[in-house]
Amino acid sequence: MARENILTAEDVIKQASMYLSEKDTAFIRRAYEFAQEAHEGQFRKSGEPYIIHPIQVAGILVHLELDPETIASGFLHDVVEDTNVTVEQLEETFNKEVAMLVDGVSKLGKIKYKSKEEQQAENHRKMFVAMAKDIRVILIKLADRLHNMRTLKHLPPEKQRRISNETLEIFSPLAHRLGISTIKWELEDTALRYLNPQQYYRIVHLMKQKREERVHYLDDVMQEVQKQLDEVNIKADFSGRPKHLYSIYRKMVLQNKQFNEIYDLLAVRILVNSIKDCYAVLGIIHTCWKPMPGRFKDYIAMPKPNLYQSLHTTVIGPKGAPLEVQIRTHDMHQLAEYGVAAHWAYKEGKRLDPNKQTSDEKLSWFREILEWQNETHDAEEFMESLKVDLFSDMVYVFTPKGDVIELPSGSVPLDFAYKIHTEIGNQTIGARVNGKMEPLDYELKTGDIVEVMTSKHSYGPSQDWIKLTQTSQAKNKIKQFFKKQRRDENVIKGRELIEKEIRNNGFEVKDVLTQENIKRAAEKFNFTSEEDLYAAVGYQGITAAQITTRLTENIRKQQQRDQDLQQSLEGVRSEAKPTSRTKRDSGVRVSGVDNLLVRLSKCCTPVPGDQIVGYITKGRGVSVHRTDCPNIQTDEAKDRILDVEWEHEDNTSKQYHVDLEISGFDRRGLLNEVLQVVNETKTNIIAVDGKSDRNKMALIHITILIHNLSHLRRIVDRLKQIQDVYTVTRMLQ
Repeated sequence: MARENILTAEDVIKQASMYLSEKDTAFIRRAYEFAQEAHEGQFRKSGEPYIIHPIQVAGILVHLELDPETIASGFLHDVVEDTNVTVEQLEETFNKEVAMLVDGVSKLGKIKYKSKEEQQAENHRKMFVAMAKDIRVILIKLADRLHNMRTLKHLPPEKQRRISNETLEIFSPLAHRLGISTIKWELEDTALRYLNPQQYYRIVHLMKQKREERVHYLDDVMQEVQKQLDEVNIKADFSGRPKHLYSIYRKMVLQNKQFNEIYDLLAVRILVNSIKDCYAVLGIIHTCWKPMPGRFKDYIAMPKPNLYQSLHTTVIGPKGAPLEVQIRTHDMHQLAEYGVAAHWAYKEGKRLDPNKQTSDEKLSWFREILEWQNETHDAEEFMESLKVDLFSDMVYVFTPKGDVIELPSGSVPLDFAYKIHTEIGNQTIGARVNGKMEPLDYELKTGDIVEVMTSKHSYGPSQDWIKLTQTSQAKNKIKQFFKKQRRDENVIKGRELIEKEIRNNGFEVKDVLTQENIKRAAEKFNFTSEEDLYAAVGYQGITAAQITTRLTENIRKQQQRDQDLQQSLEGVRSEAKPTSRTKRDSGVRVSGVDNLLVRLSKCCTPVPGDQIVGYITKGRGVSVHRTDCPNIQTDEAKDRILDVEWEHEDNTSKQYHVDLEISGFDRRGLLNEVLQVVNETKTNIIAVDGKSDRNKMALIHITILIHNLSHLRRIVDRLKQIQDVYTVTRMLQ
């Protein structure tokens, strides 16, 4: 998966034809032609035709050797979201499978939400539920995210950071959970580049400095091992395992280490033909060099939940330097690189059943998502549950029979009990851990042997168990138990609690409990009826305050809008004066209004050429912001926006403050070169501030006076040409 190589549609189809039949190749070509026509006239932020993106996504899927429906869906994955094509049209033109896959990766674009966070959570929820029905949905989504990360440089810095954060929170852990390390590492390294460019470029610089030394060292190691293997007739392939930038960064941050204190930069990967050879090679490695205590892991005998298998050991290698060695078969290596995607590889003409679980149900965890989404009434709560259950660090404990149970870190015996079976959880009265009685809030550790004690005469779960348990599976099972108990009583109790909460908030019950409000609240929290909503409040599955907040949301918003807008308009009119601080001093004209107090905001410092809007402030006239300023992206701000425009975008008579942040590798003369470049453009410098950290990263803040956007672009372009300058960013206050 070369990052820089831009594939053509013919490249993708030619690569697909190497393992697909002519009929299947014609099928994906038809999908490409359909997508090309649908996206005609659309362009990406980079200025490229939009169809370039679906082609690259399909190319990533072809590289994984996936089936024709998945590759066709890669070409088509954006047509429902970004064009007038419908899911029904896709089903009619192609088949039901393709329509389902494309629908699974399409965002919920036509529904309005109170916030971007809520909308994003709902989009993720839809994707994960679709993934639970067919794992190929997430393979397409990962390919889509991977190409988006490769082209992230064309987006504004704020979006770069938001998308990179989301990648690290959701998509990278998901790729890890599915065992697709070839995608996981690239997502993480690219995200680090945008979230912490200083550390990213510093690590790149430091790794380049000693690269040649490491290569010679690994060559010597591999020659020695090859010599030993030849003596016992074991065939093996060797490679140096590259240490990824993000994993180095994580070690430096979490373990508070300097770069030169990270020892596993040196690693050798050895691929052999059989499991027997894996253990034979391990014996030879430990004979050649002394193993480090506690650094041997056998993932062949006990594979990771994402199906990863390998032997890992760390030895004191030549020259006394720690050396990590990974030993696995060729098949294990294929699975380590492509994970669950390797199970979907379309080989020997066999079409896999999308509803059949792979590898003896070892990936059954994603099937539980369907159950969670039925029990969780809030999309953001659903995503938090997923982050805990699927993406957090895990512990591995044993049943008395020796079966391995995987649980999130922080889990207690109750989580273990509900993981085994709902009834075992409901009837739990105690637990033995490693043969010793432990309380139900005991935090389990990897290697613990857990035995749950139950009783048929148990009264069932306690409400306190919801707080004790860590996994959403256990919490939902406990809530289910109470939901089934005393339903009628809970309905009455829940309505009373909601009515009380409404009155406490100063509203009339009859104004709030309308059918429209109740229906909206029920849909928001995933209830099928009004009674279900009241019952959930009654058994404390959700609080009366949460429901009341949703019920009164529109009333409160309208009241606040009316009040704020009235006050603001009165304030602006009273301050309107034909003084020197008018529209002409700012260089900005307010459409249709004269004599308003207008000022340029200091948070985003707009300059002529920027896209701008006016914002009615409370008592300070109209504040002019750039359209991408985060301070005007809230729902409240949208009610105060006015149309404004620059009087002269190419005006050179006025000057405007702009703050720039320049980062680079600290060396002698860097600051002088920056100042010299700015002076050469005949630009006034107002303030300069620079600092360097112990990691040899320089950070320079400079405030300059510029005439317009084209003037600023000339300066930024010149600064980027300076040697060892990594980034030049226009700052927000």
